[in-house]
Amino acid sequence: MTTTVKPKIQVPEKKKESASRGSVYQSNQLNLWYDTNHALKNIDLDIKENEVTAIIGPSGCGKSTYIKTLNRMTETIPSVKTSGEIIYRGKNILEKGYKFEELRTKVGMVFQKPNPFPKSIYENIAYGPRIHGIKNKKILDQIVEKSLRGAAIWDEVKDRLNENAYSLSGGQQQRICIARCLAIEPDVILMDEPTSALDPISTLKVEELVQELKKEYSIIIVTHNMQQAARISDKTAFFLNGEVIEFDETDKIFSNPSDKRTEDYISGRFG
Repeated sequence: MTTTVKPKIQVPEKKKESASRGSVYQSNQLNLWYDTNHALKNIDLDIKENEVTAIIGPSGCGKSTYIKTLNRMTETIPSVKTSGEIIYRGKNILEKGYKFEELRTKVGMVFQKPNPFPKSIYENIAYGPRIHGIKNKKILDQIVEKSLRGAAIWDEVKDRLNENAYSLSGGQQQRICIARCLAIEPDVILMDEPTSALDPISTLKVEELVQELKKEYSIIIVTHNMQQAARISDKTAFFLNGEVIEFDETDKIFSNPSDKRTEDYISGRFG
């Protein structure tokens, strides 16, 4: 009887950076509970700037909960309790004195399903800058164009800016949401399964966009797609039952993981 071993995922060769990068986020002994459910357990992660960090793991393992702590979205849930630290640019964002409004101007979020506002394409992008006090039409025009170019969708919508964003395809809507995020000039972009609702062509466009965006932004992406994590990320963290089982260079995680649970997950034995 012969056994078939599933081949490991091929990881595209990535250029090595000679200079060490600074940290954008450091989680130190981070714990989170939903009532009595201990969802995050002693999370220690050091996320570097201008890299793509992938968070992988089976459903319910704490991936989305973790990235939502990074912009304090979990605080909207009354039953949530946290302990430990999340250091962003040298400051603990979990301290009572830290203003989450300030944090959210620096940390943008892109969700699983495209969620454009029921407004024109132009107003979707101008919304954030308007909230932050920019009223000058010329400046808003410049921000809208720059953001749409940054999201690689300007050429597709430049003659349709007054149309409702809902008139666009799903993949275009997701890039509009990315452009809306870029309009506030964030430091970090959080992405929670940003391509799970998209077709393969739209997924490829978003992945290519992520590779461009990391030149100027730090990106943390939750994904169930192992091939996607291998293609676009520099580092990968494997979560299981609320814990970080392994965190390392992506090529190391996918070609020679240190923990058997990591190997079992990425090879499809569970999850």
